[in-house]
Amino acid sequence: MTLLRLLLFVLVFSAPIGLAHASAVYEITLASLELAQEKLENGDPDGASTHIAFASAFFANNRDPGDHAEASDLIHLNLLDADTFGSNNDTDRARDSVESALGLLHGIEIDNRPADYVEMLAVAEKHYRESIIYDNETSFDTADRIVRNIGERVPDERIGELGATMQTRTGDYRHVADMVAYIQRTVFGATTVEVNDAHLYLTIRTLYDSVIDHVERGNYDAAGESAIEAYLDNFEYLEPSIAAVDEQLMLSLEVVMREELRELIADGAPADDIRAHIIDNILPDLARAEEIAAQAAPQTVIASTLAEPGRSTARMGSAADEQKEAVRAEVDDIRAKLQLSTAAHAAGDYQASYEHARSAYLDSYELIEIPLRVISPDFTLEVETEFAELRNVVRGPASADEVREAVLKIERSIDESERLVSGTGEIAPLIAFSSSFAIIFREGLESVLILGAIMTYLEASRNTRFKPHLMYGVLAGIGATGVTWIVAQYIIEISGASREYIEAIAALSATAVLFYVSFWVLNKIEHRKWMEFVKAKVWQATTTGSATVFVMLSFFTVYREGFESVLFYQALFSFARYSELFVILGMVLGLGSLLVIYFVMRRLGHKLPLRALFGLTMGVGAYLSIAFLGNAVRELQLLDILPYTSMLGTIPRLDVSIATLTGIYPTLETTVAQIVLLSVYLAASSYVLVLRPRRIARLAAMRKSVGDAR
Repeated sequence: MTLLRLLLFVLVFSAPIGLAHASAVYEITLASLELAQEKLENGDPDGASTHIAFASAFFANNRDPGDHAEASDLIHLNLLDADTFGSNNDTDRARDSVESALGLLHGIEIDNRPADYVEMLAVAEKHYRESIIYDNETSFDTADRIVRNIGERVPDERIGELGATMQTRTGDYRHVADMVAYIQRTVFGATTVEVNDAHLYLTIRTLYDSVIDHVERGNYDAAGESAIEAYLDNFEYLEPSIAAVDEQLMLSLEVVMREELRELIADGAPADDIRAHIIDNILPDLARAEEIAAQAAPQTVIASTLAEPGRSTARMGSAADEQKEAVRAEVDDIRAKLQLSTAAHAAGDYQASYEHARSAYLDSYELIEIPLRVISPDFTLEVETEFAELRNVVRGPASADEVREAVLKIERSIDESERLVSGTGEIAPLIAFSSSFAIIFREGLESVLILGAIMTYLEASRNTRFKPHLMYGVLAGIGATGVTWIVAQYIIEISGASREYIEAIAALSATAVLFYVSFWVLNKIEHRKWMEFVKAKVWQATTTGSATVFVMLSFFTVYREGFESVLFYQALFSFARYSELFVILGMVLGLGSLLVIYFVMRRLGHKLPLRALFGLTMGVGAYLSIAFLGNAVRELQLLDILPYTSMLGTIPRLDVSIATLTGIYPTLETTVAQIVLLSVYLAASSYVLVLRPRRIARLAAMRKSVGDAR
């Protein structure tokens, strides 16, 4: 069974997009959307959402943009909208998007061929098998609907018998597989649907003949193009099937084809050397790969070339250490090549722009794909598509916005690729936890001290009747903070702004607020000034003797800090990707620590080490604002609002998870911004903590001397 699943995985993901029959793609998408529509009509939005998600991913993975181009694009957009609305429980808008997609699909004249039905039956058999193995009702519904739709289009009693057998839900799913194979062979003239590996191998050999012919004629540019086509457009589709039986052989072929051959051509090596390299180093291993891959594929497996949403075969961060290091290096190379591609396109050199974009994928991202594909095959496919879109965009006079948008997608995707391969590690979750703890502790400390002081005063002055009203205000402040979080999320969702703009604005806002409150805390760091501040608050509340004043005082005391916390946590969650649980744990522990502080204060009163506590919160605020500023500058760089000057080799290149939590990136702009802000903090701290006390002490000494002289 493990071998069977592996072979299915290989067949599904070795098929290039566009080789699947368009009619089969439409039919399977149609079946899934019909099921989703029925679920919505029957009041089952969760079930509908599952079918919508499958239809959206399936269609995106397999659609041919050139087939019914306008309708295909609209179907794709409606599926994406339906998936988004379904995930957000917006049932009405999800239903509208599903109906729009169905209308477009029904409007396409589908000309089914026997091969299309073979594809559809293969997908149905796979889903039926999964429904039995995993007791998955969604998979069964999909298989059943596909077979019923085939039966409506092809009136053959054997298809009806297959549907009836599936309805029995027999545990012997192999019997259904045999029936599918029988129908494929007898009704549609084919037993299995497989990638035409033989054709790909033949194409590669033909292209290498062209390489030899070109170099013998002295046309090294044409030879390079043929070598790239042999690898990029053909061999990459054979990689999964070869790796399934001999991964080392696949990696060896990658090196001799992608690196060594192209290096020989680029260096203008003699034709005899290039011919010898192809004949002696490439073709024998290519023949061996073809032989062992063909022998390993059992003829009884029924699989589809249609690329369904895949499953990971390895966990995030499971790559070897040397692979993680290699990925970081390739990510940096990709960024440099993307910059070169963008600059060349802006200068009107479209060929150079295309070559840099192609090199970013061919020479760099291809190496990232090796560990990434087993962790997230679907995501790998998405990024391949993004690189293809960029290559298409920069070939001609596209607008700067189109190029920037294509590059921005890849920038985000290579960050995500690094996260998936490297994992979060141990340091990033620790930073996320510490930052979260520090935020809630820093924000809550002032509220705890003020409320504790007022509570102590009420007890001392025998005005305990106001204590419940104080607690009412606290609860209202906590509730208002929760509402603010929900509203903030809603505003972000409906704003339509890109993720980069949102993160940049959140980070800049958090930096500004932290800058202000850090200096506010610094100004109150002396115990005497803090007590004066608290006494003023207490006096304000008690002089009126009104319960409403106590409610409002405690409400605004809590809500002011809560509002700031919402802002800070919005920024932190956006940068603590895959460490969200540690952010939540830090928040919970921080709240617990504040409760401890409150009860200690009630017992010790003014004996709390306020100077140390305020000094700690000021330092925390300074660190967080510096980290947020670094991230804000980087987001603005991605948006092409600020320039990007690389300082790789001078500034440490941190793992992406650590970098996003510290704001430290190897660029001149992020570094200068953080150094300037740090310098302001150091200068202010030196003045408040050292220079001003010394000056006050000197003035006091002078007054004392004058007094003594008199």
